[in-house]
Amino acid sequence: MYRPPKSHAQTSLFCSLEEQLNHKHPLYVLANKIDWNKFETEFSKLFDEKMG
Repeated sequence: MYRPPKSHAQTSLFCSLEEQLNHKHPLYVLANKIDWNKFETEFSKLFDEKMG
């Protein structure tokens, strides 16, 4: 039987992750509603600056 050739094109090779994500996906929407700076501020209190 005849098989069509497989396409090995990588059209998104140089696209950023942001461009590859589905902006309508519920987890994407939720992640953009979260105030990540607040998390960073609160969690940074738990770690020593010298230890990473």
